[in-house]
Amino acid sequence: MKVGIDLGGTKIEAVVLGAHHRIAFRERVATPQGDYAATLDAIISLVRRVESEFGAFPRLGIGIPGAVSKQTGRIKNANSTCLIGQDLVGDLSKTLSQTVVLANDANCLALSEASDGAGAGEEVVFAVILGTGCGGGLVVNGQVLNGVNAIAGEWGHNPLPWPSEKDEMLSCYCGQSGCLETFLSGPDMAAHFKKMDGRTMTAQAISEAAEAGDAACQQHMESYANWLAKGLASVINVVDPDVIVLGGGLSNIECLYHRVPELWAQWVFSDRVDTRLVPAKWGDSSGVRGAAWL
Repeated sequence: MKVGIDLGGTKIEAVVLGAHHRIAFRERVATPQGDYAATLDAIISLVRRVESEFGAFPRLGIGIPGAVSKQTGRIKNANSTCLIGQDLVGDLSKTLSQTVVLANDANCLALSEASDGAGAGEEVVFAVILGTGCGGGLVVNGQVLNGVNAIAGEWGHNPLPWPSEKDEMLSCYCGQSGCLETFLSGPDMAAHFKKMDGRTMTAQAISEAAEAGDAACQQHMESYANWLAKGLASVINVVDPDVIVLGGGLSNIECLYHRVPELWAQWVFSDRVDTRLVPAKWGDSSGVRGAAWL
C-alpha cells in the first residue's frame, strides 16, 4: 500500500495505491486559503481517514507547490505563499506517526507519468502543471532530477522568451515580473484577458467561450497558445525531451495539443521537432499518484 497527498492551491487530495498501483481510496478537500494551520489540520484529517479504513502505514508522500530548502529544511518557492518558511515535515511529525517525504508537485506529476503514464518508456520526460501556478518537473531514465538547488524544472520563473510589444509583463509573487507563470497560470491567463477585454472570466470559461465562437476569447486563446509554445520551445532547446506531459486544470484545453506544436517549431533550434505534447494519462490524479510513488 502506498499513500500520497497532493497539496494544491485549490484542493488537497489523498490517495491509496493498492495492488497493481490501482487507486483503492481517493478523497479531496478544499485547500484553506492563506491559512497554514488549517492546511496542516486538513492534511492530518485526510491521513486519519486513510488510517480508519486501511490501518497504520509507515510512510506518507506529499507533493507540494514549491520546494524544500536544502539549507533550512523549510519550504521555499511556493505559490501558496502561506507555506513559505514553514517546517511542514516537522509540524506534521508532531502529530503523525508516519515518515513524511516531500517533493515538488510537478516532480510528482513527472514521476507518475514517466512510470506508468503518458511518458512511460521514454528517456526524457518533462511534465508541466498549468493550474493555480505553473510548475515543471524533469525525469531522465526513470529518475527525478532535483538539482543542487532543488529547483530543476522550475521553468515557470524564467521570463517569457521572445516577447512581443503587446505582451504585458505582470508582477509575480517571486518578486520579478514577466515570469512564464504570469502568462500561463489559470489566474494570470484570466488577468490578461480582463486587461484586454474588460470581462472577468475564469480560464475555463474563456476556453469554453472560445469554442462557442466568442471572437475575443478565441483571440486570447491564440495568445495563450503562443505563450505556451514559446515557453516550451525554450525547454526543448535546453533538455530536448522525448515527451512533454501537461497536467493541471488548463491541461484539459484540447486545442493546445495541436496548436502549440504547430507554433513552437519557429522557436526550436532544429530542422524538425519530434517532441510529443500529450495530456497526463492519469488526469488530475497524476500528481497525487506520484506522491504515493515517493
